[in-house]
Amino acid sequence: MGNLRIISRDPHPFRNRVEAGRLLARELETIRDETPVFLGIPRGGLVIARELAHALDGEMDVVLSRKLGAPGNPELAIGAVAEDGRVFLNELISSRTGAFADYLEQEKIRQLSVVTRRAEEYRRIVRKVSLRGRYAVITDDGVATGATMQAAVWAARREEPKYLAVAVPVCSEDAARRLAGDADEVICLRVPPWFGGVGQFYEEFTQVEDDEVQRMLREESERKVTR
Repeated sequence: MGNLRIISRDPHPFRNRVEAGRLLARELETIRDETPVFLGIPRGGLVIARELAHALDGEMDVVLSRKLGAPGNPELAIGAVAEDGRVFLNELISSRTGAFADYLEQEKIRQLSVVTRRAEEYRRIVRKVSLRGRYAVITDDGVATGATMQAAVWAARREEPKYLAVAVPVCSEDAARRLAGDADEVICLRVPPWFGGVGQFYEEFTQVEDDEVQRMLREESERKVTR
């Protein structure tokens, strides 16, 4: 069980993702000297990852894993497929949900096609950062059920980082505690007593378009050249 750090129960909304990222960076100052890698979940998570990387002199990358959904319940994560095609499977959950070999193979193909399409698009702009032996922090603009974040953690763990954390501006209580079972540490700025959806905790919560994601990745690629 990893460490769970809840900063506040305050449900007051953030102004926008940029403000949320900057506030979150204050709670991660202790890892600045480790040259951390901040992995954003597309698309809103890339804004948070960018702010963390800039504030803490780290690297920014995108995590392109996809959860494998359970039969009849696609929101329930039974495993994850990583960018390189490797699969992590939670044997206990998959067996309980009746996810047999034929189903798993088809689900892997479906989800890997999405990962591959995004990887082809994004990796033309910025090369993947190796996580082996690194301090890695996965982030998003918020976590409701935690299934997508859990898939990202499972996939990142296979790359053998030295330290693997989840750091988010806002998270539901259930998801925070569940993620603490997979990550070395979970840092949540706000875990409110009630949670309807991530958007309710932002005054501005416009959709992050794919061209903005590409722009952020281009900026990161240029930033690496000048480091």
